[in-house]
Amino acid sequence: MKAVVFDVGETLIDETRLWERAADAAGASRFTLMGIVGALAARGEHHRRVWEILGVEQPPATWAPEDFYPDALPTLGALRRRGLRVGAVGNTLTDAEDILRDHVDLVGSSARWGVEKPSPAFFQRVVSECNAAPEEIAYVGDRVDNDVEPALAAGMVAVHVRRGPWGHLHEPPPAALRVSSLDELPDVLGV
Repeated sequence: MKAVVFDVGETLIDETRLWERAADAAGASRFTLMGIVGALAARGEHHRRVWEILGVEQPPATWAPEDFYPDALPTLGALRRRGLRVGAVGNTLTDAEDILRDHVDLVGSSARWGVEKPSPAFFQRVVSECNAAPEEIAYVGDRVDNDVEPALAAGMVAVHVRRGPWGHLHEPPPAALRVSSLDELPDVLGV
């Protein structure tokens, strides 16, 4: 294993606070916003439709240092100390890269790259950025459809983390590894 790349939302960052701040900024109740986002997920629709449904402009997305899951930064550090290249990527705006830059070796956003997951081109870009063969890269994410299956299709080691709504709703394929906490990752990967 040469590199471990993490999906940002619900893998490294607890998106609950982000959505709460967005609801407040949009003048919508948090319960309503989260209910709509959940319904869109259940229907397989893009979560960004929430703003259209609410009839408001999308407020700027903001993540703060306190939004990291408690196991995220220690795991990133442990993997880097073991000599692995560590990355954080996602279907995010470029602003999301700023909060991650100090903690990883590479960052990527769909906004900067011009391609979103689950497109094979997104995962090809991950491979290119890692400068490693796909089978030498572990890709860690909470969504089977956006993270796990496309990573497997790209030839990477796919790790499903069970947290956030999709992490609990989706069952990973047998070829994927599974963790409930990022603390488990070094042992599961054997690094």
